[in-house]
Amino acid sequence: MPDFSGPSAVILLVEDDPADQELTRRALAKGKLANQLVVVEDGESALDYLLRRGEFVDDAAAPAPDLVLLDLNLPKVSGREVLEELRNAERFRTPIVVLTTSAEQEDVVRSYDLGVHSYITKPVDMAQFVKVIQTLEQYWFEVVVRPPRSSVA
Repeated sequence: MPDFSGPSAVILLVEDDPADQELTRRALAKGKLANQLVVVEDGESALDYLLRRGEFVDDAAAPAPDLVLLDLNLPKVSGREVLEELRNAERFRTPIVVLTTSAEQEDVVRSYDLGVHSYITKPVDMAQFVKVIQTLEQYWFEVVVRPPRSSVA
């Protein structure tokens, strides 16, 4: 099983709300795994990052993520549009977890239809939010067996 528990574990957070960004940072800091959190604030930047375009072409400046946490309600390009474009991207295998306030069944079904790996509605309570983030972290970096990083696009 690949080892994502070292400093090379990269989580891309696609979130425009500074409060939710900070909550995620804190929750990950309380976890037991080493990781690097990279934050982009809109869907356009997320696509550029994930598809290695514009300012994100250089791997050293924009390391490939091991996990993407994606909000649906984003400026410029919505999270739904991000999922649509990634679905059409050849060999994109990085796990994507939707982490959003929307509990609409239409959003849930559409996200799964577009290839999302998990859909989580953001808890309002800070303690519950921390628990959700830590559970995600543990699941994706300790439990799941993934292909070697070199074959993960």
